Amino acid sequence: MKSALYPIKFEPILKEKIWGGDKLKTLLHKDSNLNNIGESWEISDVEGDTSIVSNGVFKGKSLKELLHTYQSDIVGKKNYNQFGDKFPLLIKFIDAKQDLSIQLHPNDELATKRHNSFGKTEMWYVMQADKDSNLIVGFNQEMNAETYLKHLENKTLTEILNFDKVTSGDTYFIEVGRVHAIGAGVLLAEIQQTSDITYRVYDWDRVDANGNERELHNDLAIDAFDFDMEDNFRVHYSEAKNTSNEMVSCPYFTTSFLHVTEPILKLNNKDSFFIYMCVEGEALIVTETTSELIKAGETVLLPAAIETYKITATNAKLLEVYV
Repeated sequence: MKSALYPIKFEPILKEKIWGGDKLKTLLHKDSNLNNIGESWEISDVEGDTSIVSNGVFKGKSLKELLHTYQSDIVGKKNYNQFGDKFPLLIKFIDAKQDLSIQLHPNDELATKRHNSFGKTEMWYVMQADKDSNLIVGFNQEMNAETYLKHLENKTLTEILNFDKVTSGDTYFIEVGRVHAIGAGVLLAEIQQTSDITYRVYDWDRVDANGNERELHNDLAIDAFDFDMEDNFRVHYSEAKNTSNEMVSCPYFTTSFLHVTEPILKLNNKDSFFIYMCVEGEALIVTETTSELIKAGETVLLPAAIETYKITATNAKLLEVYV
């Protein structure tokens, strides 16, 4: 069965959003007639949004089918033992034409109890940002529930939030319980646990085409906050060429930055799948039996059973992810 496996691409699942724009089409070349596309789900096992293979002999099959058939050959033994036929990560590109809502995500314990879901630890890598664009991450002062609720009630929440101006390459680690939002003008790659649980606490008082405000989740959110977090969300990493530079390592995923300018031979000794998100340029991934080109805005899954492969490029920037 192992010999049948190869670098797998999936059809992007495109999501229209009230805050979405057109960069996923114009900059990342996603083919769609939709307007205001906010998200491209590159690899997803979220219920109702399971990725479908777009290349090779598995074309048309779902990620769920591949997991059921090939099991640990896709994800690795330890991951299959832990997650079974459930893929542990959700991989996205996000384009914010307008500010996203102020939000946070619950931890595994709360998410399991309330939603029968994983929690949602995530990270962001900024691919492009318009001038003066920002991200909101955390508070700009020490915070407690009482002060937070007072500002929420008085509609002065933005006074206590931390705004960071960003540029391409900036990277943030968003732990569960941390308030955050993507600002207008930011295009980014997002790596997260497989979960679609978001607690929205403020949405800039905007309304949809029918004059309706989006639902807020403040009753649920107050228990999900971790007000004692340190401001350690900015990720500092090496950009050394032709090697994997670790950015984030947490219990849910490890992500590295890879700037490829010459062929690199890779050995998979992690007992895990590898995901490559191309954030700039293009790269060729070559295995014993096949090769697959990935361009900026594309994502590929290398099954765990592929033990050696080569990445070739003259100037490509990749995010490399495993669990």
